[in-house]
Amino acid sequence: MDWSLAVLLFLLLLPLPPPCASDDRLSLGSKPLSPNSTIVSTGGGFALGFFSPTSSNQAKLYLGIWYAGGGIPGLTVVWVANRDTPATATNTAAPTLSLTNTSNLVLSDAGGAVLWTTNVTGVVSSSIPAGVAAVLLDTGNLVIRHPNGTALWESFDHPSDSFLPGMKIGFVYATRATERLVSWAAPDDPSPGSFTYGVDTATLLQLFLWNGTRPLMRDGPWTGYAVAGWYQANAGVFVYQAVVSTADEIYLTYSVSDGASRIRFVVTPAGAYQLQSWNAGSSSWAVLGDSPAYDCNRYGHCGPYGYCDNTVAAPTCVCLDGFEPADTAEWSRGGFEQGCRRKEALAGCAGGGGGGDGFLALTGMKSPDKFVHVANRTLDECAAECTSNCSCVAYAYANLSTTGTTGDMTRCLVWSGELIDTEKLGDVVGSDTLYLRLAGTDAAVQGNVFSAMLTVCATCRRTCVKGKSSSNALRIALPTVLTSTILIITGILLACWIKSKGKRGNKEDNNKISPGARSKSDELVEGSAAQDVELPFIKFEDIEAATQNFSEAYKIGQGGFGKVYKAMLGGQEVAIKRLSKDSEQGMEEFRNEAILIAKLQHRNLVRLLGCSVQDREKILIYEYLPNRSLDAILFDNSRKVLLDWPTRFNIIKGVARGLLYLHQDSRLTIVHRDLKAANVLLDAEMRPKIADFGMARIFSDNQKNANTQRVVGTYGYMAPEYAMEGVFSIKSDVYSFGVLTLELVTGIRRSAFNKTKDFPNLTIYAWDMWKEGNGKDLADPSIMDTCSVDEVLLCSHMALLCAQENSDDRPLMSSVVLALENGSTTLPTPNNSWHYGQGSSDMEQTRYRIDSSTNSLTLTNIEGR
Repeated sequence: MDWSLAVLLFLLLLPLPPPCASDDRLSLGSKPLSPNSTIVSTGGGFALGFFSPTSSNQAKLYLGIWYAGGGIPGLTVVWVANRDTPATATNTAAPTLSLTNTSNLVLSDAGGAVLWTTNVTGVVSSSIPAGVAAVLLDTGNLVIRHPNGTALWESFDHPSDSFLPGMKIGFVYATRATERLVSWAAPDDPSPGSFTYGVDTATLLQLFLWNGTRPLMRDGPWTGYAVAGWYQANAGVFVYQAVVSTADEIYLTYSVSDGASRIRFVVTPAGAYQLQSWNAGSSSWAVLGDSPAYDCNRYGHCGPYGYCDNTVAAPTCVCLDGFEPADTAEWSRGGFEQGCRRKEALAGCAGGGGGGDGFLALTGMKSPDKFVHVANRTLDECAAECTSNCSCVAYAYANLSTTGTTGDMTRCLVWSGELIDTEKLGDVVGSDTLYLRLAGTDAAVQGNVFSAMLTVCATCRRTCVKGKSSSNALRIALPTVLTSTILIITGILLACWIKSKGKRGNKEDNNKISPGARSKSDELVEGSAAQDVELPFIKFEDIEAATQNFSEAYKIGQGGFGKVYKAMLGGQEVAIKRLSKDSEQGMEEFRNEAILIAKLQHRNLVRLLGCSVQDREKILIYEYLPNRSLDAILFDNSRKVLLDWPTRFNIIKGVARGLLYLHQDSRLTIVHRDLKAANVLLDAEMRPKIADFGMARIFSDNQKNANTQRVVGTYGYMAPEYAMEGVFSIKSDVYSFGVLTLELVTGIRRSAFNKTKDFPNLTIYAWDMWKEGNGKDLADPSIMDTCSVDEVLLCSHMALLCAQENSDDRPLMSSVVLALENGSTTLPTPNNSWHYGQGSSDMEQTRYRIDSSTNSLTLTNIEGR
């Protein structure tokens, strides 16, 4: 047996160190790594070392990272350093990996020749401290780390064939640098293969799977979503995919739910992009997803102007509206290379203004390839860009602005040539609305006169019902496709005539929501809400159709007063809140929420678009916010990585601005009474919007507080005077804001007893940490790389001021917003925070136990004193 074979056998038989072993790093000046040793991450998840992928040539060695432990036998390699230049061993020498005084990892052959290096730049050898080390993390990321925590280089920035949770695939704007996944040449050959997956540098907005330079599959242009999640039932795991856009770069990353088995995306040597999961039962890698999944999913399979319909059980090629197969005989044989042709030629610019051409809105599409990205355009300007260009055949628009992004992030795409590689995706995250130019089509008229229709409708509504209207609400009320402009306007005028006739006849108007009689507690103030409120009325039958009779497949949430569904109405995504028929407070909450939100307009408050009342059915229709509630992300260990510190700080400031508007800047003074993480919704850009106004109350101009015998809200967020005595005011909301801010800073639920070092709740824990001068240690560990210590201390200090026992000691939201926006350093010292259970009465002790053991008690009845 020669020396190299002995080295290989020794490497394969070498037992792994225990999970807490200290050999997770290669330090400056330490012994180089050789084929008879490995580096294992602290948790035992990954190993770094030399390996040989084939038994036919044991002398050919590669430096790589593979799964260690977890019951995974053999080698599943996820990263390789020297793919182009394998090392060789001799009978007297072996390759080594060392960390040099320039902070570089250097892989040398047996003869001392450098085969691979990390190429860390901008580091002077004389300034390198002794603490520099190359550390293998339990994510599988090899990082050269400065003692101050800065990463000088990391393997995640230089992927091989595998895409692991936490990695990034993206594009850096300044350098135009991008990294692709590159397949192995063969299952036993790590050298670069011909298949790659990554960002298209020409558009920056979409990802491709290539064979050399030939595209095999395309994911489609980014539509602006921040997070998309799906459940892999065959592996029992949630996968959360996120697109992050900053001023410097745009990238795709993903995470998986807690307790999931090993997961990775990989480009295989056969040219597939697979999602694989380790199956301990079969001791094998199970393929959860495989792309391209079928022929019509392959790039351009359906030819020009054809698209793959993925909304049917057996995906197949279909011609776009207004087109027919270019070769019917070929199409019938299952051949689609020639694609489709127009049924009627475009008028172009004959006669000026585009002749009879118009645009048909096709929703739920993956936009075609070969587009041109036109910068700095609004939706109307994007439409005009295409309308005024005689050769433009389609356009699509999305708003890509995200928290922390600067510069133009509009996304106006226009097409002047053939439309290729289009798919119908349906109502899913990532789908687009494609505006297709057609000639002589009734539906096309919609694109040309939509603005005029809205103007006519708004004028008609003002004339008929003397009320205000929202263009967004009107868009929902209008059908998606109408036959002609004449029919549209005629229908609107007819509806207005019927409605005005009904009003003149003093008949009951079912489109109107009235506050009705006040409750005995007199919680609605005379003259402030006791007036008719005009809301766009949606037919119950239309809502039933949009939700497939309220199918569970459309349900996205459930609260104390009913269920929430996601659906499409009038071509717009909406959230439909259906109040429970059995709720005793249903009509009161329905009336309250409709009245209040209809009157309020603020960027940090959720928008009400319409309503429906039929028999016992009470339905509110809101704007749909794709990232849903804050608590669904903040308290999920697999998703909270999406909330870095800048995002959390902006959420804190956004909620504060929303409360300031409710308390001071709106025409009404409103106390929300149930502010909590579950009632803060996040839009596509992670901007917060306060929701659920069913518990809210209106105050008169001179009113300071109110008392109720029906205490409602969520324990832990409720101010002490409200929880114990039923007294509430704007300072009650300030208290809730303080608790919510502590949750955002720490990532800990308000009553997570096991995470607050045995303190009874988060508020007391934070108070103790701040009092001991350890306020900076409150920061959630997941944000340490992105947080500003000064901002964390500011938010923690302000939160404790808001959560003080005495309501008079709490600041007004105007002071809170001013301090957060300007970084005040002269805040007063907070008093010792109160918590449920400090009193001596049995009632208080009972409430304390509820607070410590329940995460979501949202409604209770307590007699006020």
